Amino acid sequence: MLRQLIVTVMGNVDAGKTQLLDTIRNTAIVESEPGKITQSIGCSIITADTIKKICGHLLEKLNLPIKMPGFVIIDTPGHAAFTNLRKRGGNLADIAIVVIDINEGVKLQTQESIEILKQYKTPFVIALNKIDLLPGWNPSPSAGLLENIQKQRENVMLLLEKRLYEIVGKLSEIGFNAERFDRIEDYTKQIAIIPTSAVTKEGLPELLMVMTGLAQKFLEESLKFNVKGNAKGTVLEVKEEKGLGTTIDVILYDGTLKQNDTIVIGSLNEPVATKVKALFEPVPLAEMRDKKAKFSPVREAAAATGVKISAPELDKVVAGMPLRSCLPDEVERIKEEIKREVEEVIIETDKGGIVTKADSLGSLEALIKILKEKNIEIKKASIGNISKKDISDAEISFAKDPLQGAVLGFNVGLMPDVKVHQNVTVFSHNIIYKLIEDFEKWQESMKKELESKEIIGLHRPCKVQLMKGYVFRQSNPAVVGVEILAGTLKTGTPLMKSDGISITEAKSMQQEQENIENAEKGKQIAVSLPNVTIGRQLHEGDILYSAIPEEQFRRFKELKKTLSEEEIAVLKEITEIMRKASPMWGI
Repeated sequence: MLRQLIVTVMGNVDAGKTQLLDTIRNTAIVESEPGKITQSIGCSIITADTIKKICGHLLEKLNLPIKMPGFVIIDTPGHAAFTNLRKRGGNLADIAIVVIDINEGVKLQTQESIEILKQYKTPFVIALNKIDLLPGWNPSPSAGLLENIQKQRENVMLLLEKRLYEIVGKLSEIGFNAERFDRIEDYTKQIAIIPTSAVTKEGLPELLMVMTGLAQKFLEESLKFNVKGNAKGTVLEVKEEKGLGTTIDVILYDGTLKQNDTIVIGSLNEPVATKVKALFEPVPLAEMRDKKAKFSPVREAAAATGVKISAPELDKVVAGMPLRSCLPDEVERIKEEIKREVEEVIIETDKGGIVTKADSLGSLEALIKILKEKNIEIKKASIGNISKKDISDAEISFAKDPLQGAVLGFNVGLMPDVKVHQNVTVFSHNIIYKLIEDFEKWQESMKKELESKEIIGLHRPCKVQLMKGYVFRQSNPAVVGVEILAGTLKTGTPLMKSDGISITEAKSMQQEQENIENAEKGKQIAVSLPNVTIGRQLHEGDILYSAIPEEQFRRFKELKKTLSEEEIAVLKEITEIMRKASPMWGI
């Protein structure tokens, strides 16, 4: 027996995801959303009858009967990269629709969604939305999409092709071969792009037809399920319902859940074991998030579907957690299984590393995966808003390594009573890659700051020349005019000739009779040089270098980024001088 296909819809903010679904459902969820952006995860049931009604003529033409009961569509928030709803061993969705605004192209959030789908090997199609906003587009909802494209003026057709192939090029950069759906030679190797308009309904029959065809040809095995088996699901959302208390919206992806069944649900601590008090299903084409959505009380719900569960102790549950139904004597075993599954994601160590927080188990998993790929160490990874304990943990990391004194929050904020300590930096964003990018930029600037502090006590590389005709005193100490040829001369810098032996130092410096601490390349200054006599150890026109001790030279090699190109060139000259006497100097 085939279950319903689980579809997730995602894409950039304002790409038109919810409106696309609304047009299919013929509802008005978009109008009820603040700023017309989906605020929480939603789930809709699109029946086989609805699919037939929308794209029946195309299915008949292709001789494609519908074997599935329909689609369960999860609408992820547009402002989140991808609420990565997971089940054991992979992604919850069987297939995804990535909605791209034809006039905006592939944005950062879109790319992030595609990258995460790639990680979990989830097949997807692209709805290239808002074709009605192409300049000069002439809508014709009653005609088929391909027929209507052919009817457009040549400049409009060329613009459509240009925009489509810009997206094909961008997808190619991230490792996908894509093509317009009617030009695809092999659906196992190419991503189908379907031009659509949520406003005029153009392309929607073709989108549903491609989804149905793909599912029934390539996903049939994964859609087979055991109706009589224990239920397996993932928590979409935890919320308070008037008259019911805390409820959970769940996607069931296997088995059947009944009223009075014992269920075990993951939490941040011990898994919650409870009994189903009541079950509710959204009526077909309703939307779980809509406050006016009608829910029917049901005695049982079979996968795949969205279901609302009322039961005691649900206040300990968080979004993204696994759910299982079981017999009362299996509770402890299932608890252990779920505990292991949650512990696979949540991290807590005594080692160094950053602290990471996310809004759900799936989001946390996606964040951890990307951080590990970038070799960023993690001390702690958990779910929920950033707490005092998280700040304390980050402070411990700072003490071990200042570059790790950070908390990364994906789709979460600070708890009300939390104050961020001076040594801790908090980053929060709703795009994983942006979050990590901000952190890496901070790390880079912190590194430079720390290195510049370290370099303060070192004698910087410099090269100076004694100017002819500017000997103000020959000795005790000698005072002469010098020109800085490269680098920076600071007071206290030991100086040597090209024989590598330190003979004097820049004891004090003056420019235009003012005492100065340092002088850069191009400056001409007066400098006092103790322990030398001009005309004996030093002569007008001589070149002097900073006499850098060997241990400081090794430190400069580590702090190379803090040196200018000319300082690096001077350092090479100093190395050559020192290695004439000692070939292994500085190695």
